[in-house]
Amino acid sequence: MNKKLDLTAGPLASGIFIFSFPLIFSNILQVMFNMADIAVAGRFAGAHALGAVGSTPMLLFFLTGLLQGIGSGVNVIAAFYCGARSEKDLGETVHTSFLFCLGSGVLLLLVAQVFAVPALRLLNTRPELLQDAASYIKIYTLGMPALALYNWGSALLSATGDSTRPVICLLAAGVINVLLNLVFVIGFKMDVDGVALASAISQYVSAFLVTGILIFAKTQVPLRVKQLSLKRDKVKKLVSIGVPSGFQNTIFAFANMFIQVGINSFPPLAVAGIAVSTEIDPLLYNVMLAFYVACSSFVGQNFGAHQKDRVKKTFFLCTIYSFLSALVLGLLLYFFRDAVLSLFTQDEAVKAFGIRRINIMALAYCVSAFMDCTIAASRGLGKTFVPSLIVILGSCVFRIAWVYTIFARFATIESLFLLFPCSWAITAVAEIVYFVIIFNKAFEKESQ
Repeated sequence: MNKKLDLTAGPLASGIFIFSFPLIFSNILQVMFNMADIAVAGRFAGAHALGAVGSTPMLLFFLTGLLQGIGSGVNVIAAFYCGARSEKDLGETVHTSFLFCLGSGVLLLLVAQVFAVPALRLLNTRPELLQDAASYIKIYTLGMPALALYNWGSALLSATGDSTRPVICLLAAGVINVLLNLVFVIGFKMDVDGVALASAISQYVSAFLVTGILIFAKTQVPLRVKQLSLKRDKVKKLVSIGVPSGFQNTIFAFANMFIQVGINSFPPLAVAGIAVSTEIDPLLYNVMLAFYVACSSFVGQNFGAHQKDRVKKTFFLCTIYSFLSALVLGLLLYFFRDAVLSLFTQDEAVKAFGIRRINIMALAYCVSAFMDCTIAASRGLGKTFVPSLIVILGSCVFRIAWVYTIFARFATIESLFLLFPCSWAITAVAEIVYFVIIFNKAFEKESQ
């Protein structure tokens, strides 16, 4: 497989898949390594540690979502300049975004250290889980600067058509993560702290490797330390594209915190069971994410190259790919749900609660493809503010309202998690309408 693809030429159907496959592999590896964290905690540290770790995902996503959004902004901007063959702008994007992403990671690290305990209390985290949950967040988020740099490097390489080398970086870091999990938790009896420390260290490994590639290897986006500077126009682009994308993620996380409040209202065994089943979500989401990254990269480059038909076809193909992948994986999860949960816990009561959530979610994941792929396509056209606003209204506000109406009325696991497919469907319709409008306007300008 070639390390680099020309996203503006060649068959799209096969090109998107070839580009996405390393990303799928990378994302599955990342999920499996994260699952290893939960598996080690559940199997060797017990249900208490599992519940403590399970109390943190919504808050962690609130912190990491901004970095992911900024990374997607870097990807779109770099892809556009690649398609437009503007080497000067591409180089300035590389060096400005390095400093911007690193600074964002350091800022989030400081925020996490200060506000971890108050935020967990705000989420009604059970008192018996609070101390360990706060410790997990504070140690895990020591890796925020490294996560920011890995997202930065991976976004740049993907924007140029190189989706392979980020996988290699992640594979090496993931292997180290698993080994350190076993050493810290089983060998040193560090429990929750050991799982978090292993994750933080592995994030620095992946950041070091991807940064090394951009400094020492031959790429279209080389990093030169002497050229590091903040170019005002590139900062404005990162703020206008990356920050709204990150803000969209944090708003999702904010809305999901209300869901976490609902989860935390259940007994500890239910919290643990839901936490276990939630750990499977990224396996599906991140497979779909590969097609979203492909969508924004292909759309960005082809928009920069003024190729209308390829932009439109990219959107349709990526949506189909992401929908079918989620449908197939969701069906597999449904039919093998007991076996999958057994990887994390042998407690039948914990598994029973996890199964109830899976019964709702297994066939719901594919609905999100229509929303997220459309957002990725709009981002590829350089539009992030309105898609983020639609998400706030169609998904986030809707979810909060659901928690305080439908869930407040029935107070069951089923009534809580049905909000996901409903909010995805409503938001998808609005996002598609908006994309059609901006697509037509963008290429009307191109033709004038």
